[in-house]
Amino acid sequence: MNSRLYQKYVNEVRTALLGNGRFGNVHQVPKMEKIVINMGVPSTLEKVAVDDAAKDLTSITGQKPVINKAKKSVANFKLRKGQPVGCRVTLRRDRMYEFFDRLVATALPRIRDFRGLNPRHFDGRGNYTLGISDQTIFPEIELDKIKRHQGMDITIVTSAGNDDDARDLLKLMGMPFAER
Repeated sequence: MNSRLYQKYVNEVRTALLGNGRFGNVHQVPKMEKIVINMGVPSTLEKVAVDDAAKDLTSITGQKPVINKAKKSVANFKLRKGQPVGCRVTLRRDRMYEFFDRLVATALPRIRDFRGLNPRHFDGRGNYTLGISDQTIFPEIELDKIKRHQGMDITIVTSAGNDDDARDLLKLMGMPFAER
């Protein structure tokens, strides 16, 4: 069963991008490849903080996250090699489209004083990264059960070769960019 947003991509977005004349065939049209969600936890907090972040990320994405560990010790940050420092999830295919749909339709409008996303956060190769300062914008998180507010980075990886093609793709998919 394909998601509603994937059907929109196949029926509307791909034909619109193909119709503007920049692409020769259907296989050259950019598409979303994956979404990576990353939550970093300060090393000064206890180990329970990483478990809480992983539990929140599991409820948001529906997939168990991978715990990231420190690769080397840094004395100034009180960080030891092998200490857990965060967690991440990579979403692909149906889960990616479902998460993107929930992000655009329900989570982003819940941000206070939201006026759109910054259209300049592309990396030059067609990937877009946005930072969210609080995980409570997702309706899956119960406000009574959270112990600490945790931010996250969301990276949307596309097959577009440049930022303009990726911006057009995400705008047609429903991403609310701010006007310049």
